[in-house]
Amino acid sequence: MPKPVQSRPFDRRQFLRLTAASALAAPLTGTGVARAASDDVDVIVIGAGVAGLAAARQLADLGYEVLVLEASDRIGGRLQTDWSLGAPFELGAGWIHRPDGNPVTPLVAAAGGEIFVTEDDSLMVLSADGKRYRDAEIFGKEAQLDALYARIDTTLDGDQPLAAAIARLAPETLTDPATRWMVSSYTEFDAGGPVDALSAAYFDEDETYDGADVIVLNGYDRMLGPLAAGLDIRLGHPVVSVDYEEDDGATVTANGRHFESDFVVCTCPLGVLQAGGISFDPPLPPQYRAAISRIGMGNVTKLALKFTGPFWPVDTQYFGLTGDPMGRWVSFLNYRTFSVQNILVGFSVGNYAAKAEAMSDAEMTADAMQALRAMFGAATPEPETVLATRWSRHDWSKGAYSYAKTGSTPADFDSLAEPVAGTLLLAGEHTLFDYHATVHGAYLSGLAAARRIEDDLA
Repeated sequence: MPKPVQSRPFDRRQFLRLTAASALAAPLTGTGVARAASDDVDVIVIGAGVAGLAAARQLADLGYEVLVLEASDRIGGRLQTDWSLGAPFELGAGWIHRPDGNPVTPLVAAAGGEIFVTEDDSLMVLSADGKRYRDAEIFGKEAQLDALYARIDTTLDGDQPLAAAIARLAPETLTDPATRWMVSSYTEFDAGGPVDALSAAYFDEDETYDGADVIVLNGYDRMLGPLAAGLDIRLGHPVVSVDYEEDDGATVTANGRHFESDFVVCTCPLGVLQAGGISFDPPLPPQYRAAISRIGMGNVTKLALKFTGPFWPVDTQYFGLTGDPMGRWVSFLNYRTFSVQNILVGFSVGNYAAKAEAMSDAEMTADAMQALRAMFGAATPEPETVLATRWSRHDWSKGAYSYAKTGSTPADFDSLAEPVAGTLLLAGEHTLFDYHATVHGAYLSGLAAARRIEDDLA
């Protein structure tokens, strides 16, 4: 039970906090004990993505009046499942990474999620002329790349782009097609940024849980419902400004209306902050603005292609393509291992992701089909339906997820979670270095923001 606040009179919010049935350490129940009844509330949460919903859910369960302002016409942010192809296509986050001990795992399970392990070793890598690499060769080169990354960690002083570090220690790495493919398909995909911008010092210094990555067969976004249940969420309310005062509340403006609160939790993505999508008055302190500018906002482009029938080995989970330019349709996920739908999802990463997203749907499809025909032959048929992602061009995201850019440090991420003027908090995957670029990082950051309000600010 929280200790009574001695410096001010006992009030309604204090009573609710003292009598709320839930606690920060307890599982989220999805049943808030307080709902915002007006435009003057205890806490305004900007953004109804995973971070925003986690913060709002926890604060509501603790008895705070919470209002969530969401710019788009749906909840979820960069967690979005599309069923138009007859199977769940995850437009944003696609995997529960390392599910053992991952806090997202029980949320998905409680929402009735059915999981499937996508076996990383179920892999066929082909060259641009359709030649298949032997598995032993791929696994051997992977071990060599892991050893190179270990050397980078232990032998190089100071930060520099990962591409430069590789060139210094093993210049042949980025000229060997198979290893070059691994750097792109593994490192650029996982980190979210291009190898010439990733920090050699910090690109792989984040933390992970245990277990093999899984997908949610009946839709990743099913975890959102329990988080959002009972909350006052205003969709179609893009926030344009936050005016805040030291320990004295804030005014948030959206759709020409002014909303008042004691605290604000801003969970808009890093890309939106970098683009100045929200005006803060006073401006965020210089150290926050500097950290925001130093961290990278990366991108991964997905293209789902549905065919009338399979022309690929249906029991293989992933197909990889070596060749140039780097990052171009480096991997394809095979749906036939877990679905009856004949779907391949291609991934473009690194610097090529932005090039892909500048294409029209027809151009992107033709580009991906060139890759598939290089792998499976000129007779490879056209898809019957396609669906593409363009997160870097989305007004409310400006990218897929954050990455450790050259010149940034883990402290840049973590420092963004520190309260500003006792009133404003930032949350989102970009505010937690250990688990940045993940759904569970976003979720944990939302809980952390709620904890700071409850324990230190209210």
